[in-house]
Amino acid sequence: MRGWWQEISDLVLPADCAGCGRPGGTLCGRCRGALRGSGARRVEPSPMPPGLPVVHAAVDYVDEARAVLLAHKERGALRLARPLGEALARAVRAACPGGGPGAGPRGRAAVGSGAVCGARPGTGSGMRPGAGSGMGPGAGASMRQEAGPGTRPGAGPGLRPRGAPLLLVPVPSARRMVGARGHDPARRIALAAASTLRAEGRPARVPAVLCQRRRVTDQSGLDARQRRANVAGALGAVPGGGRLLAAGPVVVVDDLMTTGASLAEAARAVTAAGGLVIGAAVVAAPLTATNRN
Repeated sequence: MRGWWQEISDLVLPADCAGCGRPGGTLCGRCRGALRGSGARRVEPSPMPPGLPVVHAAVDYVDEARAVLLAHKERGALRLARPLGEALARAVRAACPGGGPGAGPRGRAAVGSGAVCGARPGTGSGMRPGAGSGMGPGAGASMRQEAGPGTRPGAGPGLRPRGAPLLLVPVPSARRMVGARGHDPARRIALAAASTLRAEGRPARVPAVLCQRRRVTDQSGLDARQRRANVAGALGAVPGGGRLLAAGPVVVVDDLMTTGASLAEAARAVTAAGGLVIGAAVVAAPLTATNRN
């Protein structure tokens, strides 16, 4: 109910810029430019949690970007989902520099090229042992290896149908937080990002595959070790999630990365359900995250 009311009020009531507070609209041109940033960067938290895929962030979590993310998440400024989604789409593109699997006319096809979206150099083939031995004659004509050398071992079966869509899988919010906020911020931004990618000719979907299997403590105030322990084993796939994940390779997404614990747990849950995780993307990361560009 709160979400519907917020959307209506955003349309009919005057709003100040969520980034700088100046009157004249939900997001002024200057703050919209801040969300565009200077290009997505590859980031690593320190310490890095086990199982964390390569992460790309669109902008730094400072100033206007921080204010816009908080306005969307905590104050229900839902119209900010589109510019935030555009920022997330840039991070996703950085994770898949070849245009991603199934890229349309405006994207360079990565299928069969050996390029790896979001892979860490030298970490194996990404295919389960014997994955290629059980394929019948002619199977190569209808299937292509989506992950070449460099994909993490154990990251799903390694094969997806040619032209498969890119699956953006958001880290799920706790049900109680969705109820309190009136929306799921990460999922809303992911949907906007997928829409941006599709408009560029890059097939993308946001399947609802992950859910919280147990209650977790509020992460604010916890250090990196405590956050890892807090979310360990907390996520799982919904019934039928494996079938949804078979549709294409996965980029795990969120609005913000701090310690990387939630992204690592989401990647673990996707992989356990049979998904192929090829990277992670977020709107913003703190300046303390190591820049690996």
